Amino acid sequence: MAETVIREFRLPDLGEGLTESEIVAWRVSPGDTVSLNQVIAEVETAKAVVELPSPYSGRVARLLAEPGTIVAVGTPIVAFEVAAEAARLTAGGSQGAAKPKREPNLVGYGAAIEDTGRPARKTRAWAASRPAPGEPGGTEQAHAPEPEAALEPEGAPEPRAAERPRSTPPVRKLAKDLGIDLESLTGTGTHGLITRDDVLAAAGTPDVGAEAAQEAAGVVRPSPGERETRTPIKGVRKLTAAAMVASAFTAPHASEFLTVDVTASMELLARLRENRAYSGLKVTPLTLVAKAVLVALRRNPSLNSHWDEAAQEIVQYHYVNLGIAAATPRGLVVPNVKDAQDLTLPELAEAIAGLAQNARDGRPTPEELSGGTISITNIGVFGIDAGTPILNPGEAAIVAMGQVRRLPWEFHGEVALREVMTLSLSFDHRLVDGEQASRFLADLGAILADPGLVITMV
Repeated sequence: MAETVIREFRLPDLGEGLTESEIVAWRVSPGDTVSLNQVIAEVETAKAVVELPSPYSGRVARLLAEPGTIVAVGTPIVAFEVAAEAARLTAGGSQGAAKPKREPNLVGYGAAIEDTGRPARKTRAWAASRPAPGEPGGTEQAHAPEPEAALEPEGAPEPRAAERPRSTPPVRKLAKDLGIDLESLTGTGTHGLITRDDVLAAAGTPDVGAEAAQEAAGVVRPSPGERETRTPIKGVRKLTAAAMVASAFTAPHASEFLTVDVTASMELLARLRENRAYSGLKVTPLTLVAKAVLVALRRNPSLNSHWDEAAQEIVQYHYVNLGIAAATPRGLVVPNVKDAQDLTLPELAEAIAGLAQNARDGRPTPEELSGGTISITNIGVFGIDAGTPILNPGEAAIVAMGQVRRLPWEFHGEVALREVMTLSLSFDHRLVDGEQASRFLADLGAILADPGLVITMV
């Protein structure tokens, strides 16, 4: 029998410098045989649920952390029994010049594939992109592969045994609660994603499914006679709370409001929805507001900046990573559209819809949740007219769009029923003066009141 040794795998830093993560669920059990980069666990950081790949090929010896446990980065979470010869090769090689030790590192995760003499390729882009060695901010440690797939040699067979139906942790939990086998379902979501509706349809019991879905989302139901419920502060809620406190007590907030007749924008929206070029796209008032924000920023760039306290510098961004606030069962998240300034309206609509779907499914990537430069929050979907949103940390401004209401309004010297929206703007008064904020908000309102004005602004 081949000699084996025990190798422990420590919880890695999954990106963004996070110090701890929660073990959501194990996808393996002691005694299971696993292959390199097979998904072994679902781990929830303060930003997203990610899948953790195995750093070894071998057998699972012990699970060192129970589901629901919050584990500090660097803590052993699983032990593998691996072939001693493979372990020696990993540690340094048995012949010739010693090779550098190649074990899982704590910046990113996953193991590097042994050198085969062939160029490597990525099967999927790692969600939290990192600088390569030698680039600014890079390290000499291995580039972190994405949780679902690592760098594989060109021509290597796809790891079919490690694959599973594509779904999200809440959906998998719902399916488990309802006794639905995901292998038997065909996903109707983007790229074949199995959605909550797919599971409920297979169960044929929507009322029970709704309750299970709430449980999967972490909704706590009180027991009969229970007078209070205590829930640990963790995950997204914990991160959001800390970020909002830091923002509120660091950046001097100021707010302005503008109520606008957006009838012309709503008429444009109706025409776009009938346009064949927009067939299949979800074009909403948020889409138009997002595009208007991008145009207004060209004339008022100070709202797309950052106060670097440590360096005592103002960082002016020449790109826009547009954050879209989303309320999810896990709490508030603000994923952002990268380089939104370069997108056409259809591309922007598609990008926003994708972010929203990822947020609802509980699978926004760390990359989507970091690096924002300015944000929009749509409080109108809740029937609210205006508010004073708190800045997303590190950003100079946030726009809140209220509901579109049909109100009596002055129009061409007469009173008429018009579509009206209130825009709210909160800004960091260290970076943005009242005049600059007012000009930005006025430009934003002018675009939404008469979209044709865009050609005079770009």
